[in-house]
Amino acid sequence: MLAGFFLYSTSDMMAKLLTQSVSPLQVAWLRQLGLVGGVLVLLMIKGRSILRSRHPGLQIGRGLTVVAAATSFLFALAYVPLADATAVTFVAPFIVTVLAAALLGEAVGPKRWIAVVLGFLGTMIVIRPGFSNFHPAIFLALISAVAFAVRQIISRHVSGADPLVTTVAYTALTAALILTLPLPFVWKNPADGTQLLLMVGVACVAGCAELTIMRALELAEAVVLSPLQYTLMIWSTAWGFVVFAQLPDVWTLVGAAIVIASGIYALYREARTAR
Repeated sequence: MLAGFFLYSTSDMMAKLLTQSVSPLQVAWLRQLGLVGGVLVLLMIKGRSILRSRHPGLQIGRGLTVVAAATSFLFALAYVPLADATAVTFVAPFIVTVLAAALLGEAVGPKRWIAVVLGFLGTMIVIRPGFSNFHPAIFLALISAVAFAVRQIISRHVSGADPLVTTVAYTALTAALILTLPLPFVWKNPADGTQLLLMVGVACVAGCAELTIMRALELAEAVVLSPLQYTLMIWSTAWGFVVFAQLPDVWTLVGAAIVIASGIYALYREARTAR
């Protein structure tokens, strides 16, 4: 799982480099192409049975939310530091809690509601609208978090009927197909060998990340592995410093710490309730 999130962060770093000269829509398509490559590997291993779904409509809908989440995040990366955009997306689990309570009637205790409020507070500290270093593109990362949360709600609906591999296959194929539509209008050929390597790399690394995390989820319970997603902040900060000479300021780190602590506590409360 740690390796998977490191690979995802590496893919984000490559994507940010590409968005300086290539449309985020093209970068999003390249990443989904890598995931489609992973699906083809799964098809060879497990056969066409992975494409049989009891909820194809919901699976396609999940793919649409992935398009929204991926493109909005990549547009944000074109303008804001990697660590800042990553920190904002950590609000997604709290949005899931709100949506689950409102749409699914899920019971949420007062302690989890406190964690949700603190999570949103931490996110606002990271965003800090109205301050000198504020860039409105940071709200695109927030839109990405909302889309990701909707994806998670759909995942809860289909998880009992379809195996994880089917969900991954539908998501990758749907997202890649949708992102192919604008490609003729935004496509840019690689300007040099470095850009070509980045384009190939962002696809391959994204595909490897998805396969790695999927394998981890097959070996251990999600509730045990979920807190490891916050290591993305470590990798994003490291890549931001090494590649872009950017470090998050004190307030970004404070806000991220509040969000992460609240998220881990919410996961702990959810696990206790499940028992």
